[in-house]
Amino acid sequence: MSCHPYAVIAAQRLLPVLRSPDAEEAVRRTAALLAAGCRAVELTTSTPGWADAVRRVVPLRDAHGRTAVVGVGTVTTTTQAEAALDAGAAFLISPYPAPEVREVARRRAAVFIEGGFTPGEIAAAVRSAGAAKVFPAHVGGPEFVRSLKAVLPRALIIPTGGIRPGEVRAWLAAGAGAVGIGSGLPADPREVADVFRELAVPCCPGCQAADSAAAVGTAAPRPVRFEAAPDPGLLGAPDPAGTGATAGPDVAVGPDVTVVPAASGPAAPVVNGPTARGRT
Repeated sequence: MSCHPYAVIAAQRLLPVLRSPDAEEAVRRTAALLAAGCRAVELTTSTPGWADAVRRVVPLRDAHGRTAVVGVGTVTTTTQAEAALDAGAAFLISPYPAPEVREVARRRAAVFIEGGFTPGEIAAAVRSAGAAKVFPAHVGGPEFVRSLKAVLPRALIIPTGGIRPGEVRAWLAAGAGAVGIGSGLPADPREVADVFRELAVPCCPGCQAADSAAAVGTAAPRPVRFEAAPDPGLLGAPDPAGTGATAGPDVAVGPDVTVVPAASGPAAPVVNGPTARGRT
């Protein structure tokens, strides 16, 4: 079964956000990231011809043979949301509250990570889909995320904006489920591969097998587990984005990766374990 986008993003822990001058560059950069071991990539609507770029990279696979999980960011209108999903996007992301996009995601049972900056905006996004993008994150810093997690302990928080690759671990330690990076990744393919290898944890049997083969004799990191209400907009069918998510209160994405219903409260995926913030 394919991994849910939340599981992929949280296991990868670093989400590249590509703002390219044209579609060709977006495709080239995405292919290079996939070859370096990245699996989830966010393309943005600020790139001319972005929908074409999405269609072209969606069928690609990463260095381990896993299907790419391609999202579209800076989605703020109904037209952009529909076009992104029609192009095959696995998830949508907005930089700020976007009711129009939220409605499209609800109607099409798509994954939407809504952006916000104030605690109220972030809490509303979490109530809607269990996750939120914090933007611009550098204004508040890691301690802002730490404070948010104190009151939203089950939320998948993805800070983005003004964060350098060398700062990612500080944000993860503060409680971020993953960190969005718009610039600063190394140009050298080997260095990029090292970045993802050092940060990532397994999110499905295929990922775990690949990681084990690449690091024989090392202690395996504890896998990701989510806790979430069975919200059709989060996990249910139909699944037009091709994420592999299925309806029902208990969705297994692998023997050690399961989305289970929350005991109470709104839909709120949690990333668990010492290397992925939470409990296993």
